[in-house]
Amino acid sequence: MANFSLPKNSTIGQGKAYDHAPGAKRTRTFSMYRWDPDSGENPRVDHYRIDLDKCGPMVLDAIIYIKNEIDPTVTFRRSCREGICGSCAMNIDGTNTLACTKAIEDIDGDVRIYPLPHMSVLKDLVPDLTHFYAQYASIKPWLQSQTPAPPDKERLQSVEEREKLDGLYECILCACCSTSCPSYWWNSERYLGPAILLQAYRWLVDSRDEATGERLDELEDPFRLYRCHTIMNCAKTCPKGLNPAKAIAEIKKMMVARTL
Repeated sequence: MANFSLPKNSTIGQGKAYDHAPGAKRTRTFSMYRWDPDSGENPRVDHYRIDLDKCGPMVLDAIIYIKNEIDPTVTFRRSCREGICGSCAMNIDGTNTLACTKAIEDIDGDVRIYPLPHMSVLKDLVPDLTHFYAQYASIKPWLQSQTPAPPDKERLQSVEEREKLDGLYECILCACCSTSCPSYWWNSERYLGPAILLQAYRWLVDSRDEATGERLDELEDPFRLYRCHTIMNCAKTCPKGLNPAKAIAEIKKMMVARTL
């Protein structure tokens, strides 16, 4: 039987414990992944026990409280706090989601917080999204049209044409779906992943775009599109309730239709 083990510098060690809620009635412990590349030390998990009456109801509120009141070295991304920007995407209680929309009361026991899985970590809860954004740029996510725009009005769509974009344009590129996808874990250098393919489909079905053929040509590859095995992790974890797997299936149907 094969015996697999992590490299010594990847083994997660026991971290520090902070009790910042002596005598508090409503408390919760937040177990948070910590890693500083400049320290030369292994990753660790620190534990913070806090008074829930002193912070807001969301996991992001607790993380901000921990940084402000207990440990200023905690590093994470956040911006809008409204589930719109996608900055605070992380793995919470075993599921990729947004810290700003994940309620503490929805989690039983200690709250376990890790960075998005299977991405290089820059520090603590901050993953390196360079490759992810480069893949997004590769699909040319903008309107491509040879027809000049009307001089005195917008490019119009019918109600039916506009409805085709529902469930697509809402994607906030948080990367929760792509980093929950086993196919993306093992083939991320070549497979675009569910987030980027959903964005690609958004332009493929836009009635104003005139580069459908070129876009499909770019996706016609054994890896860029066809590594999807419809595991459905992407649809399950999307914090916006979108279904990237369906968009990927629709692209595959377009590929078949143009060969008939």
